[in-house]
Amino acid sequence: MSDARADVVRIEGLEVDCVVGVYPHERHASQPLRVDLAMELDTRPAALGERVGLTVDYAFASAQVVFLLRSCRFRLLETAAHALTRTLLAPPAPGEKRAPLVACTLRLTKPGALRGFAQPSLEIRRSADEVALEQETKPWGTVDILHETKAAGIYRLNVAPGKGIPLHVHRQMRESEMVLTKGLLCQNRKCPPGTVHRWPREAAHRYDNPTSRWQSILCVDTPPFIPEDEIEVEGEPADVPPEPPWAVAG
Repeated sequence: MSDARADVVRIEGLEVDCVVGVYPHERHASQPLRVDLAMELDTRPAALGERVGLTVDYAFASAQVVFLLRSCRFRLLETAAHALTRTLLAPPAPGEKRAPLVACTLRLTKPGALRGFAQPSLEIRRSADEVALEQETKPWGTVDILHETKAAGIYRLNVAPGKGIPLHVHRQMRESEMVLTKGLLCQNRKCPPGTVHRWPREAAHRYDNPTSRWQSILCVDTPPFIPEDEIEVEGEPADVPPEPPWAVAG
């Protein structure tokens, strides 16, 4: 299907309080950011099959945008826009039920940046054929490297059927994770899609995939992933409750 014939699913007026900016006063306090997103894809299979898994779930896409903006603390709108579009345009994870996007257009607006005199914004358009992911193989599955800066890395962890990410801690990285698929166990408990954990340093955590399907997690590491800081441990997982679900995630 060519771009000229693509259908469009829009998310307009999504407002997120997040850290984005280069000035000192912007690095230590959240500010509102408006997100307008147009996702291009072929919706004919969904129309015929009447299944959400054949299109893009706008609620879940919104939840991922909110998760990334709250987790990454971007310095530039340009960096935020690039990271968000790369994540959205990445091919579906092995166990993810959604249609691939052809392209997307993203506008980010900072309403308070010019103290009410005007509203600066950035709009970019990217296509799926511009997204080439680097992938690493792990004993428990694979890791898709979605985006890395000096400050943070965005990754997709794909856990193979019957495998698990062993109990481990981080002593340097801060890690935030959002479950993308249905069937994972986190800390030995069921973990539905959209669940977000923000792991403090030294908090032991693990994931297990008892299903016959691949399962995936969206992960943000700050700073970017440090291999020697993935420290396997023994004992019990930490008691870290998940973040309250965002309004439309589900």
